[in-house]
Amino acid sequence: AGSNRSGDLANPQFSIPVGTISAVLVTSFVYLSTTLFFSAVADGRVLRDKFGESMGGEMLVAALAWPHFWVIRIGTLLASIGAGLQCLTGAPRLLQAIAQDEVISFLSVFKVVTKRGEPLRAQLLTYAISQGAVLIASIDSITPLITMFFLLCYGFVNLATALNGYLKQPSWRPRFKYHHWLLSSVGVCICLMLMFISSWYYALAALAIAGGIYKYIEYKGASKEWGDATRGLQFTTATRAILALGTKPIHTKNWRPQLLVYVPVKENLSVGESNLLHFVRQLKAGKGLTLITSILEGDICDRKEDVEFVKLQLDEQLLQCRVKGLASVIVAQSIAEGMKNMVQSAGLGNLRHNTILLTYPEDWRELNAKGHMILLQFTSILRTAQACSLAILMPRFIDAFPQSKDAALTGTVDLWFIVHDGGILLLTAYLLLRNRVWCKCRLRVFVVTGEPDTNGELKKVMTHFVYDLRISAEVEIVEMSKTDISAYANQRTVAADQRRELLKEMNCQDVAAKTDLQTVIDEHFVGVRESIDGEVPPKPMKKPSIFKVRITGPGHDSSTPSTERRDSKTKGDAHLLSPVKETRGGVVEPEEKPSGDHEKMEEKVTEKEKEEKEVGKENEEEEKNVDQQGVTFTEGVEGSKKRGPEDDGNSSESIEKANQRLNEYTFSPSALHDALAHEGKQPNAEGSLVASDKKTSSPRRLHSAKRLNELIVERSADAAAVLINLPALPKSPGSEFYYMEYVETLTDGLKRVILIRGSGREVITAFAE
Repeated sequence: AGSNRSGDLANPQFSIPVGTISAVLVTSFVYLSTTLFFSAVADGRVLRDKFGESMGGEMLVAALAWPHFWVIRIGTLLASIGAGLQCLTGAPRLLQAIAQDEVISFLSVFKVVTKRGEPLRAQLLTYAISQGAVLIASIDSITPLITMFFLLCYGFVNLATALNGYLKQPSWRPRFKYHHWLLSSVGVCICLMLMFISSWYYALAALAIAGGIYKYIEYKGASKEWGDATRGLQFTTATRAILALGTKPIHTKNWRPQLLVYVPVKENLSVGESNLLHFVRQLKAGKGLTLITSILEGDICDRKEDVEFVKLQLDEQLLQCRVKGLASVIVAQSIAEGMKNMVQSAGLGNLRHNTILLTYPEDWRELNAKGHMILLQFTSILRTAQACSLAILMPRFIDAFPQSKDAALTGTVDLWFIVHDGGILLLTAYLLLRNRVWCKCRLRVFVVTGEPDTNGELKKVMTHFVYDLRISAEVEIVEMSKTDISAYANQRTVAADQRRELLKEMNCQDVAAKTDLQTVIDEHFVGVRESIDGEVPPKPMKKPSIFKVRITGPGHDSSTPSTERRDSKTKGDAHLLSPVKETRGGVVEPEEKPSGDHEKMEEKVTEKEKEEKEVGKENEEEEKNVDQQGVTFTEGVEGSKKRGPEDDGNSSESIEKANQRLNEYTFSPSALHDALAHEGKQPNAEGSLVASDKKTSSPRRLHSAKRLNELIVERSADAAAVLINLPALPKSPGSEFYYMEYVETLTDGLKRVILIRGSGREVITAFAE
């Protein structure tokens, strides 16, 4: 009965090889010898007479039979009945075995057997099919179809053997040692050739039926996973592909967002960021890798069940949102520590993430008021991404973002270039607009510059540049003072340096380099300056000079020095830069200098002025960046009472505590007096800070963020989405609160915002597709 009855064998590992080889040898000998014997006793024309017309419709074998022709007739009848009975007994058991394994779910009704172990239901189905074939009354009509199924059976057995032999999986341990995957591959090819030689249309129909069954099993999923060779082939192919990528960095022109998505978990272990996963799906036009991760605080030994529960929820969310990605849940001592581990270890070789996607914590104020470490955790994740040279995508107002099943949005997607860090903003907008939900939106590009574009030349250059990138967009130039975008100035300088190094690594020719986004803008302004002033192009922008002004919180006495002077180049605000000292009454007064030292300082200043006159005009960019200053706030020293003599001994400790709580950020000098007044202080005629009775509890709105926000809201309040650069993080810890204030002020009044910060390796050129 062949493989149909293999399940009933006592020792199939021995019986199948021996029985198969013996059957092949015996039948081959009988059929071949019979052919030779007939050719020895009969003419070839008689042998080729298919219907026996030359012998009056009789059989040649019966005419040659001994002792009577009825021996052949009866033997033929018995052989036919035996073959039919064999099929009636073997086929139902094969069907019952398939149903019992629950590989095909709708066949489960045929797995029932009688008390004697007979698959009665499967036998009835087999009998019905047999009767249909008998009623056709034409063997020649059904023979090709039956042949196809037999050849398919043998072909798939050879295919499975060839794949397992080629992959050499540990589970492949055949008892029969004399085999090779090439021999099995030859068997597959022979079966396919015989199928198409017999009947090509029956062959196509049989292959279609087999393919449909396979896809049905793949779609529905078998309740019992036996494993299949194709999964092993996929695993081997993936392993070899990852190893082939090696450790050589991916070329920047092949850059695409490989996302590491952080999905927060609530206290009740629920995962509710479905809009974030829909946003991930809308960005997948880049066809990159997607890793979804959640982090639980604690110890893995104690939270193993929680990890499995959250992992199951993530898998369900991915299935519902139809996101093709890999989910993982890890346990760490803190969220920040967990993200540090994921950022550094996720991925395999070059197949790893290059972008972190996380949502802006809208409830950070409430959590911070309750003592939650949300600010430290959030900024720690951003710092980790920056340290690992990863890009950052951070959607704000994520609940307002559309889901993938929603109707297509209309309107505009506005892109605001403040720091041109390699074109990741433009690439993100392009990928977003390729999705069905965003495809009806128009792209508008706003280029924020601190240089005048009097004749509209920059707009023409940018419009032509975007056209060369094969991206449809409207370009608009927005002019702002450099002080209003001072928070981005250092970031812009660093991005420019990284871009130059990157283009150097890429060995770009002049034509390719000129198609880099920032190179186009920089060279435009260089040309403008040369045509106006006839000057040599300025050097790359240096890090702006910074001085710090410390302001104590309202209602507290000053116990720390009020000014730390870092640079004396500023002249207009010299009264603010004078070293000062603190008085017992809380008023800060200028610190007196010895006259001798003062004269020496004047001499140095005179010498410096002479040197400047000899050297000539200073770099225009440096002069404008002098206005860029870093202002440092303190939340206030504990204790609002006056210090008595007994507290003098602890003054150094108080100063140290105050210095640990410094909060630093950058904004324009025009906002200095506003900030002082907002803190309840004002500069007097001598430049000292005098305490005022004014107290306020309203949040601080930084001038530069508010000014930039006004321009964005004026043009993009009704935009479907706004893409904008994420401001650079403050270098010193302790400034998290004011950084979040800055970001909120920057994005107020907008529907949907995507804050983006590049890593410096995302170059989009006219030759990068």
